[in-house]
Order: sequence, then C-alpha cells, then structure tokens
Amino acid sequence: MTNHIERITSGDQLIAMIIRDKAYPSKTTFYTPDESTMQVGHVVYPKGGRIVPHKHIPLERNIVGTAETLMVRQGKVEVELFDDAENLLVRTVLVEGDVILLLGGAHGFRMLEDAVLFEIKQGPYTGLREKEHIHDPGQ
Repeated sequence: MTNHIERITSGDQLIAMIIRDKAYPSKTTFYTPDESTMQVGHVVYPKGGRIVPHKHIPLERNIVGTAETLMVRQGKVEVELFDDAENLLVRTVLVEGDVILLLGGAHGFRMLEDAVLFEIKQGPYTGLREKEHIHDPGQ
C-alpha cells in the first residue's frame, strides 16, 4: 500500500504528499506527521462499525501558513512542486481519485483535460496578500 503514497521533500521539509486513488489501507492510517498543520489519512471501519455521535470541543490552535488538500474529481492534472527557493522538485500527473496535500514550498497546476478539483484548506482567504506568484517554468 505504501507505493500508493508519495512524499515530496526538500531536505527535511515535507512539501507535499500524493495519495493515489488505489491507496486503500486495511486499518486506519494517517499519513501526515504529528507536527503537520493538517491531518490526512484513511479511517477504516468494518461493516456495522459505528462512530458514536459527538461534537468537537472548541480548541484554539495557532497555525502558521496555509495547507491545502485537493482531490481530482474529474479529469487529469499536471502538478509542479517547488521548494522554498522556487526550485522545481517534481512534475507529476494526478488523475481522478488522486489526492494531494500541499504543505510547503510552491505549486502550480496545468489542466491536461477538463478538470474538477475538490479543495479543502484552512480558510477562507482573508482578502490580505496570501499568495505570491513565482517564475513559471512551464511558460
């Protein structure tokens, strides 16, 4: 199952994780390290299993940065991942069902087919300057 999880790093920094569509563990598995600003994983239950109704207690968290999780719902997308110095680390293709967790560095996307991306991030955007465009090696 681990061959369906790709970790893109720069030195000790985790830049992104790609969880391919065929990643189905047999037990609950969280892929992100405990120090990550977002937790991502598969939670596995047997037939008849139950999540007892509950609510989350308000907890103040101090999070620096914005992590994003994108799932390709339709189409095919090329993603470029960069380190903090804006060096291209990897260019790879995501297909329907793939999930990418963006934790650091920079990233860009090119739609290879008509695409629908489902996005989850810490937000909403504040309206402040939250993005900085970098040199586009794909131009």
